[in-house]
Amino acid sequence: MSNIIRSLVLLTLFLLMGINFLTSAEHKYDTEWQIGYHNTEKEQPVQWYPSVIPGAVQLDIMKAENYKQPWWYADNVRQFDWMENVWFTYKTEFKRPVLRKDERLFFFSKGIDYRFKIMLNGETLCEQEGMFTYVDIDLTGHLKNMNDLCVVLYPVPKIAIKTNPDNAEEYRRNARESAKPAVSYGWDWHPRCVTRGIWDETYLTVRSATRLTDVALSYTLNDSLTMAHIDLNVEGVNLSGKSFRWIMKSPNGETVIDRQGVLSSDKSGLNTELASPELWYPNGYGDAKLYVSEFVLLNGGREIDRQNWRTGFRRIRLVMNAGTWEDPQPFPSTRSVAPSGIEVNNLRIFAKGSNWVHPDVFIGQITPERYREQLELAKNAHFNILRVWGGGIVNKEDFFNICDELGILVWQEFPLSCNLYTDKPEYVKVLEQEATSIVKRVKKHACLALWSGGNELFNYWSGMTDQSMALRMLNSVCYHLDPQTPFIYTSPFYGVGHGHYLFYDKEIDKEVFQWMTTAHRTAYAEFGVPSVSNVDVLRSFIPVNEVFPPRKGTAWETHHAFNVWRPESWLELETYKKYFGEPKSLEELVKNSQWMQNEGYKFIFEESRRQMPFCCMAINWCFQEPWPTAANNSLINYPNEPKPSYYEVKKALRPVLASIRIPKFEWYENEDFSCDLFLLNDSYAQIEPLKLVVTLQYDDKETEQFVWNCSGTGPFKNVQGPTVHFRMPKIKSGQFTIHIKAEGKPEYDSNYTFLYNPLIINNN
Repeated sequence: MSNIIRSLVLLTLFLLMGINFLTSAEHKYDTEWQIGYHNTEKEQPVQWYPSVIPGAVQLDIMKAENYKQPWWYADNVRQFDWMENVWFTYKTEFKRPVLRKDERLFFFSKGIDYRFKIMLNGETLCEQEGMFTYVDIDLTGHLKNMNDLCVVLYPVPKIAIKTNPDNAEEYRRNARESAKPAVSYGWDWHPRCVTRGIWDETYLTVRSATRLTDVALSYTLNDSLTMAHIDLNVEGVNLSGKSFRWIMKSPNGETVIDRQGVLSSDKSGLNTELASPELWYPNGYGDAKLYVSEFVLLNGGREIDRQNWRTGFRRIRLVMNAGTWEDPQPFPSTRSVAPSGIEVNNLRIFAKGSNWVHPDVFIGQITPERYREQLELAKNAHFNILRVWGGGIVNKEDFFNICDELGILVWQEFPLSCNLYTDKPEYVKVLEQEATSIVKRVKKHACLALWSGGNELFNYWSGMTDQSMALRMLNSVCYHLDPQTPFIYTSPFYGVGHGHYLFYDKEIDKEVFQWMTTAHRTAYAEFGVPSVSNVDVLRSFIPVNEVFPPRKGTAWETHHAFNVWRPESWLELETYKKYFGEPKSLEELVKNSQWMQNEGYKFIFEESRRQMPFCCMAINWCFQEPWPTAANNSLINYPNEPKPSYYEVKKALRPVLASIRIPKFEWYENEDFSCDLFLLNDSYAQIEPLKLVVTLQYDDKETEQFVWNCSGTGPFKNVQGPTVHFRMPKIKSGQFTIHIKAEGKPEYDSNYTFLYNPLIINNN
């Protein structure tokens, strides 16, 4: 039978079986799945429902049993609570496909959440705990004419809480013996909704008995970055004696490597050198150059298998910042702060970005399109780094592929957060399995900047140390599998800061403008300023009778406006009243709350940059949110709606800009206004001398207050100017704006808007 006729026959068989045939290189096809639930492992579901894969058990049952929708409206998320303690089973039926002697049928999944077993015709073929380790099972020897394939999900893993189970902080402890992301057990911006299900690409596939299982390229660059020493490790089945061809093309499509040969075993290594590689740089410091490789496995000139991938050549290091060897000052002597400066291709960068939390509570719903639209927002805001926080997931491949393209560095944490994770061998074994899978997958991406054991593990609320077995193991896995990528145990670490998260803290009677100027950190890996969400977002999930005024015990509280971190967080209504009085409408509340977030975030990002070169990083908490919050620190409302603060942060992160350091937010008539002038430059451009004009705009007036003839500045260097003083006039509108205008360079211009109070201050 010719190959063409045989392919047509197979395609016809697959269509008759109800299977969607997808590719020809690997006979990959989808099946129709059903789902049901049961109270014990041995029971069978009473009812089977259609299932969407990738997805989540909650979404399938919600649709099938006509739950209230959308799931994120009001307190509808509570409909899923009962699902934590039951079993779920996915099943699909298929006919045995026609296989050649040299073909095998596999079940493959990139993600099943969380503990599960795979059964074919009642026989258990695989049991696994862990959602980040791919499942790849040869079904061939177990096939019948008609086959019943099941994925059985165990109940949610959790440790019993004996103190106060209604406390979100306590709920997090449910995860302390599990490699499941802790965020789904409840957080101050995430509902308790412990997801389960098949959450990533999953299918049956026919493969050749001779095949590739992995082709992994690693390299080292010499100190001058002019030569890449490349190692290619090829793994597979029945590879001995098979021919190959490996072609690598440069970013402009030119073939730079063309190797042919014969493999000697199922694990073979190739090495070569590439002179003058075009380097990959993060956003704002150069182009994200990517090489494309194709490895083809041949038998007698016939293609058996192939793998394609991209490579970005770069060298990333964590280094000490300027002045950090001398901090803290002796004596008594202790160690200096840890290295936190990021160096890419021998070039120091200022790391500007945000903490990334997955874009949807139901991670199976995250699409390549959602990743791209959010990551492009990040790039357009001048971000060059995202910290993938340890309470959440390790993202799908599309996330890393797009970061590779856009030049966005990824600080990747393992799934540990805010817990005292156990030293029990059974937990450490599962975590090691997960970590190994994560490292092998993610290390191939140019965007990977560093590994971190997890979030806030060395704080009193967690209680871990660098002697904890889980962290020692993670360090070991990263060293053996990816020695060129920096590893840190947790964030924050010595010298790095988390917080503050408030515009005004009544306990210390300070605004962001005061505490941030006295902070002394090499990096700010988390900080936040909360605001109310956009009006249309609020109206989309808060019932009409609850939408205003905001009250505890309503959808406002369910969606994190009250009692999530402090009694008033994240709405911080008392802070609002301190500056603006009782809100008169929802629109007024949103406008003024977002005004405070705008100026607060802008100040922290710019102040972090003013502290360069001792400080090297500013990463706010957080970029987006996985469901609609009533109030939060996020820049992007769910599902993908920028808040005004996104655009203000975008301004604050321009490579070069005029900037002011201001002592407070609220000003009074006749008060002596003051601010310090700066020109910020974290690019490697030489900035020529220029004139900066400071103006005051209020009501319908704009008056010139000061002129700074700035001498310019060198590459990657700020310059501080004089202090501006003037007497505050009488202002009718209740606000005023300070403009800094750079003559001939409008792209450097900045503006800041502050609150005005008519109370007269006598400075004489």
